[in-house]
Amino acid sequence: MKNTAWYRIIRIVTMAVTFFIQVNRFQRRHRGRFTPDVQEQWERLVTKQARAYKRTALDLGGLMIKLGQFLAARADIMPPSFLEELEGLTDQVTPVPSEDAMALLDAEWGRDHRELLSDVSSAPVASASIGEVYKAKLLDGSEVAIKIQRPNIERILAADFKAVKIVIWLAKRFTAFTKQIDFDLLYVEMTDVIGAELNFIQEMKNGRIFAARFPDMEGVRFPVYFDDYTTRRVLVMEWIEGVRITDTAYLEEHGIDRRELAERLFLLFLEQILEGGQFHADPHSGNLMVQADGTLVLLDFGMVVTISPEEADSMFLIIEGVIFNQYDRVLDGLEQLHFLLPDADRTVLAGAIARVMKAYESDELNDMNGFVVERLLEDLMGIVRTQPVQMPAQFAFLGRAVSVFVGVLHILDLDVDLLGIGKERVVEWARRKSGFGGPDGFDWKSLRAAGLSAAGQLRALPGRIDAYLDEPRRLREYTERRDAVRAKQDVRLQSRAFAGVFGAVSLGAAFVAVFTEHLPLLLASCGVLLLSLWVFNVKGK
Repeated sequence: MKNTAWYRIIRIVTMAVTFFIQVNRFQRRHRGRFTPDVQEQWERLVTKQARAYKRTALDLGGLMIKLGQFLAARADIMPPSFLEELEGLTDQVTPVPSEDAMALLDAEWGRDHRELLSDVSSAPVASASIGEVYKAKLLDGSEVAIKIQRPNIERILAADFKAVKIVIWLAKRFTAFTKQIDFDLLYVEMTDVIGAELNFIQEMKNGRIFAARFPDMEGVRFPVYFDDYTTRRVLVMEWIEGVRITDTAYLEEHGIDRRELAERLFLLFLEQILEGGQFHADPHSGNLMVQADGTLVLLDFGMVVTISPEEADSMFLIIEGVIFNQYDRVLDGLEQLHFLLPDADRTVLAGAIARVMKAYESDELNDMNGFVVERLLEDLMGIVRTQPVQMPAQFAFLGRAVSVFVGVLHILDLDVDLLGIGKERVVEWARRKSGFGGPDGFDWKSLRAAGLSAAGQLRALPGRIDAYLDEPRRLREYTERRDAVRAKQDVRLQSRAFAGVFGAVSLGAAFVAVFTEHLPLLLASCGVLLLSLWVFNVKGK
């Protein structure tokens, strides 16, 4: 039953509505008094929700696993206790019966797989939400890894996406998450990225593109693929011996320098960002292997994000601004990437960036118990709540990838200095992007442009001082307007929330009534559904 569309939709939507109601009640009950005791209650609530989500995801599989992986990396919007509960969700996916996987393999190849393979493992060596990997041998003795798509996964994902669309519709009306992310664009991005994962031929092409981009990078290896055996739902590549990059015992046993490995991994991913093009969007430890000699192996190119040349230029502005402490350039880059909405207060945001960089440069961030760090985090959270800052959908998966990637780096080397490692490469990249530096070390044309830019900064200084002095009043007025609007919406949103809940429950009851042919239940549920829709529509005006 769990693979039936209506069952999955009802269960996913019901879970989401329950979460929304719990959060809404908690926020109304504790508004304006977020004490340590309230914080502890909040942690218990979100931990309970994370456990409920994890149980549902492991039972249903499909898109719920992918969403769990995404949420587990969204430290910008999800509490730490939620993230901890969802950690490792990828590793707990239940494999499908081997006979079902082999039947799909036979169907894709149009013949019995034993006619092409001399040996195949009796169980998958790896299992994920989209496909499973078996170890096998071709008739010529070549050892290969065969990735086989889960049976019926396309139909399951189609149902899950319908459920997610309903959940997004509810989230846009009853939660504040729209401040951090554009859900409509995120949905489009999800369908594009995850939909591409269903095409193993495209994954093979992506893998070859990555190998062609980094042919001379020392200590990095990409798998070789077999065209003759690869189809849309079956991917065949060379078998590479190795372990997860986070297997620290293996690294110690083989004398692999963890710091050097972390630096090499960081530079590999830094190149993907600096030069634009495709970026590996799923760099968890299962897709990063290391061999006994320390060679780094990058796997699974089904989930990639494309960074356009224009986006790479905007990133250049941000990095240049950080290096030279020109935070207006940082904000220009963020605006070009659509992280800031037009009415964002640049003075407030520039001050926040300056405080973060000052804390980093003075090593205050290393003192995780320090009062300065606690105050800094409070300031940043306040800015996110009061300023129109959002995570563009096209960067949601990139942000997730960076979060997962940084987590892997810190397992390898807890004291890894990302800015220190990448400084030389970033400076060289920035010099090339800006054209600064001629054959004798100076490019006078670029130097003149830099001087004019500095003069422009000075001319704008008086206006910025006025904006800074006027900022407290504008921030107070902004907060007062926001609070007034929220007060008006509370009653309306509460009524719509309950109408939405009753509507969702009655819709589920109607589905059950249709399948069980229970006429009284069908009439009652339809009546409640119509009433709920009427209330929901009236309160929405």
